[in-house]
Parts: sequence; C-alpha cells; structure tokens
Amino acid sequence: MKVLVTGAAGFIGHNLSQVLLGRGDQVVGLDNLNDYYDVELKKARLASLTQQGGFHFAKLDLADRAGMEQLFARHGFDRVVNLAAQAGVRYSIENPRAYVDSNLVGFINILEGCRHHGIEHLVYASSSSVYGANKHMPFSIHHNVDHPLSLYAASKKANELMAHTYSNLYGLPTTGLRFFTVYGPWGRPDMALFLFTQKILKGEPIDVFNYGAHRRDFTYVDDIVQGVVRVLDSAATANPAWSGETPDPGTSNAPYRIYNIGNNEPVELMRYIEVLENCLGRTAEKNLLPLQPGDVPDTYADVGDLMRDVGYAPSTPVEIGVHRFVEWYREYYRV
Repeated sequence: MKVLVTGAAGFIGHNLSQVLLGRGDQVVGLDNLNDYYDVELKKARLASLTQQGGFHFAKLDLADRAGMEQLFARHGFDRVVNLAAQAGVRYSIENPRAYVDSNLVGFINILEGCRHHGIEHLVYASSSSVYGANKHMPFSIHHNVDHPLSLYAASKKANELMAHTYSNLYGLPTTGLRFFTVYGPWGRPDMALFLFTQKILKGEPIDVFNYGAHRRDFTYVDDIVQGVVRVLDSAATANPAWSGETPDPGTSNAPYRIYNIGNNEPVELMRYIEVLENCLGRTAEKNLLPLQPGDVPDTYADVGDLMRDVGYAPSTPVEIGVHRFVEWYREYYRV
C-alpha cells in the first residue's frame, strides 16, 4: 500500500511513518519543515525514516495548490493520513493567519487531491480542542461541538465539516481523529512535558497554568499510532441508522466518521509533574499561573466507539510513558 503521510517530520507523523514502513507499506512523507519549533529536531526525525526502505520525502507546503496537485498526480496514493497542520492553541492567538493557510487552505488541497485521484480512505487529525465550552465529561463524539474557544479549535472543527461535504458529494471515505494530549519520545518542544523536562534539568522554574488544576487525557504516542493504523485500515462507511431528524454528529449517511483517540483516563497536571520529577530525580520550582485564554481546564475522551469499531486499546500509564520520554530526551540531548 502507498500512503501519503503529511506532517511526516512532526511528532505523530514520524512515529506513524515508522510503523507503516515496518509493516511493508510505501510512505511518501510530506512536510514544509517550518520553524514553529526546532527544525533540527524535525530533520532528525526524517533522518531516522530515510534510513528505512520505502520512504520518500517531499518538502512541500500544504497550501501550495499546484505542488499538491502534482504530488497526487505523480504518486498514485492508495490512502492518505493528514497530520500536517499549524498546531497550538496559544500560538493561534498570536498568529491566526498561519492557521488559515495551513489548516483551511491546506486541507482543501488535500480533499481535492483525494477526490480527483481515487483515494480509498482519508484519515485526518482533528483535536480535543473542538469541544471548547462543552463541560459534559467525558467528551463524546456524539456531543455538539459548536462553541470553540480558539481559532485553532475552530479550524479543526472546520476540517470536520469540509471532510463531511466531500464524503457526501463525492463518496470519499473520511475519518477524523480528535487527538487528546499526545506525549512520548520525539515529542514536540512546545508541549508541556518537553518544556517541563528542559527547564527542570536547567534548574529553571516551570509555568503551571490554571494553578495545576488541569486534567488532561495524556495519551502515549505508541497507543495513538496503534489507533491511527487501525482506523486507516478500516475505511469509513455510512451509518444506515443515521437520521436528519435526530442527527448524530459523529456519523453520517455519507462515508464519514469522527472518533476520539485518547487514553480514556485523565490525569491531574500536578500528578503528571510529580511523575516527571520522579523520573528526573529532581523537584521542579513551580510558577503557578491562571488559566490561559483559549485553553480548557479539562479533557477526557470517551473512546468507546473507537474501541468497538477497530479494537483500539490504549495501555500505557503515564508512569511508563513519561519514563520512556525522559530516557529518549537524555539520549537525544546527551543530558
């Protein structure tokens, strides 16, 4: 199978590409290598992929319409996993136009490529942030998500709507995955675990927002990738019981699905920090701060649909996952 993985130099894209290559798939990895965070880390991820047979790298921006058209025409993909996006809730307040270019313009280029080149299945990254002001826990794909609290969240909700349109008009099977706080080796430097580790080892204080009262559905990257692969191999189908009179937001009478993909077991931020302190053998100096604009206090995924439909089974507790991240961090940065 030939798979296009966008965002292949990113955290999840890199780990997913490794698994697909390991099972014998051909992978074309797309990335624009932007400088939102350390480009050298992205290049190191790519270097680990190019050592394996069956990987081809395409340096390209999703928003490049002509370049995307040529990419689809050249390669004859069977399936597509779109993980490339401008990420980050907080950065969307500082630089909103980056989210329009990547997450909206870029996503329509993906949809058009899939439409015109007979793609069997498009799997794309959505986000737990779409739940926004919803306070009903755990978050369910059957809940309404019409009240996002950041432009990042709005762009991800827009992706789901755009995908549904293409599933309805052109019969393109699409599956959106709402990721919940992914962490692990090769992680993103703008995420809490990476930032905390870096500062604690330097003896610097860490910023703890919402006074540490956050709860997050921290999900280890290997569990996430296992779920993505299972979804990729199970193309979305129409829900025959779907009704326009009582519309289910997570399914459709078109070949369209939405799933939560998380750990299904939220952890308090202070506990997460405590686990990290134990792994590092150091105590963090904590700078306690209020909730940031656009952020939500809690995330908690109901992953029952994903478990039922594809056998998704997250199994990595934070104690093990954080330990593995710290081992990788110490080796990679020689700390």
